[in-house]
Order: sequence, then structure tokens, then C-alpha cells
Amino acid sequence: MKYYLFILLYLFWNSFIYVFNGSIWMYIFCFGLFSATVIWGSFDIQLKYFINSITQKRTKIKEIALTFDDGPTEFTPKFLDLLKEKNIKATFFCIGKRIEKYPKIFQRIIAEGHSIGNHTYSHSNNTGFLSSSKMIEEIEKCDEVISKIGNIKTNFYRPPFGVTNPNIAKAIKKTQKKSIGWNVRSLDTVIDNEKKIYNRITKNLNKGSIILLHDTSEKTYNVLVELLLFLEREKYSTFTMDSMINSTNND
Repeated sequence: MKYYLFILLYLFWNSFIYVFNGSIWMYIFCFGLFSATVIWGSFDIQLKYFINSITQKRTKIKEIALTFDDGPTEFTPKFLDLLKEKNIKATFFCIGKRIEKYPKIFQRIIAEGHSIGNHTYSHSNNTGFLSSSKMIEEIEKCDEVISKIGNIKTNFYRPPFGVTNPNIAKAIKKTQKKSIGWNVRSLDTVIDNEKKIYNRITKNLNKGSIILLHDTSEKTYNVLVELLLFLEREKYSTFTMDSMINSTNND
């Protein structure tokens, strides 16, 4: 994806130079193009513009990953009940503050065999504007909570909102994390209609997809009920980030 972006920008650049060579508009265009590229790269984790995030598994079989952000919450037990009923393992990217609020739910996630990822301690709305040292603090503080309450360590990190930039890339490298993105974004925190969320997920699904969901609402739980039925009908299996990395290391 990143290389396609560069090719597209290269073509635009050459076309503009041909038309406006030597004009002030050329310099304005250059600045605008650069700014747009940086912003696009910051907010679209699939572009891998600042950090080489894992956004999909290379596989020839029908398998997908269910990932849940922003928990644990009061809704998480219902998600866990459903996953247990279907014998499905998922990956939960947890916020440190919420682990502290719901320690027993967090311990249950681990006890039932799901993978755990770091989703920062506070999930600040200002994530994209934090210094590298502050981002390192956010990641390390979440690690401390995960270790204290769950007695585990995780190498996985998912940037809040999928935002990346040089400071965040530096923090990820410093803390030796693997950045995990997605290639199917449900937008379940934005879209209210459950059917629209379900359709958005299923129409974009393919082999090796990593699906972004949130264990934060009844709405998403209802979507998950229908999604698991769809996966069963279409004969999709599931994988976790742990199993994906382990299989890659064993290849």
C-alpha cells in the first residue's frame, strides 16, 4: 500500500511540474501534497507509513483474526461467554486504566486462552501529539499493569485510533513491540446501525483478515453474534496474534 502511494504521488508530481514549472503554485502544491501525505500516513495504519504494522496474515486458507480494543469493560464478559460457547480465541488490546478497573475480567480473558495486547495506559485523545518519551511511558505503564494483574508479558501493541507518527514509531521501537493494525475496520464505535457494521465487515473479509472490533457495547456484541454465524457458514477458522507470530517463527 505504501509503495502505491509513492507511485501515485510521483505521477501527480511530474504532471504538476509539467503544467506549472517555475510557478509559485508549484511550491504551494508541494507543501500541500507533503502535508496531505503525512496526515494520510498518520491516520491510515494500513499504509505502514511510519511503522511496519502487521495488518493481515499471509495465508492460503480461510482464516481470520478477531481483535477487540479498549477493554476490559462491563460488556466484556458477554463477549467472553460467546467466544467460549463457540470455542473461538481472540486477541484483546487492553487499556491499562481499564485493566485496573476490571482486574477479574482481565484475568478471565487470560485464563480462557485469549491473546493480550498493549493499548496504552490511558488511551489519550491526544495520542498523536504526545512526545516519544510520553508514549514510551504510556506503553511501559500498561505493561506494568498487565504484568501485575495478569502475570504475563505481551509483545503486541496497537496504537490508539490507529494513529502513527515518528514519535510513536520511536516509542514502539524503544519498547520492542510488534505493532498490530487491521485490514477490516468495523467502525463499530461510529456507526449505530448493527446491520451496517455487519455488512461492512463481511464485504471486506478475505483470507488472513484482521478485524477491528471493540468489546465496549451491546451493539458490537449483537454484531459479533451474527458475524460468528457467518464465519461458521463460510467455513472460516480463526487465529490469534500469538498463534500467528508463533507459526511465523516456526516456518
